[in-house]
Amino acid sequence: MKILAVSDRVLDILYHSQVRQNLPSLDLIIGCGDLPYYYLDYLISALDVPLVYVRGNHDQGPQYTADGRVLYDVPGGMDIHCQTVSHDGLLLAGLEGSMRYRPQATLMYTEREMRWQFSQLVPRLLMNRSRYGRYLDVLVTHSPPYGIHDRHDLPHTGFKVFLTLMRLFKPRYLLHGHIHIYRPDTPRVTQFGDTSVINVYPYRILDIT
Repeated sequence: MKILAVSDRVLDILYHSQVRQNLPSLDLIIGCGDLPYYYLDYLISALDVPLVYVRGNHDQGPQYTADGRVLYDVPGGMDIHCQTVSHDGLLLAGLEGSMRYRPQATLMYTEREMRWQFSQLVPRLLMNRSRYGRYLDVLVTHSPPYGIHDRHDLPHTGFKVFLTLMRLFKPRYLLHGHIHIYRPDTPRVTQFGDTSVINVYPYRILDIT
């Protein structure tokens, strides 16, 4: 299965009339947050494949398009925050947002608040195990796990609960955004137990068997 994962930055190479000719045949788009809804909507239409996504800390609504539409989410996309979905046998789940650095802001969570979000996901993962014989293949997040690809400042600190999730439920991949990369020697892929943690900023094509 070929997957286009995107986060945090609108790219001319993708937001382009020839995007379908420039990319290999794809099966799924995954959005890891902080992207305009119109951009993700365009990718769905231009590439003619489904989209699952989580929101980033900057994905506030409503959003307004050049043709006058008001968007509160991605038309045709599936927000998988605290949800599990199966796409052609691939099991996905999502957790949105970043570490809380503004009181009362939406799409931001303290570690304790994110643990509560995680607890909402657990029954669905257990159902996956009963139905499919495994918990999860791909965890989609905006923020990285604590100590993996994150930074020392609070807004870019990762969540410790993601480490717990990987230890317990062993997804094959954790895809995240949020951490912008400017140096070619910055790590993008880190193995944590059974999980490959991948920073997809600004986009990455994955071939998952």
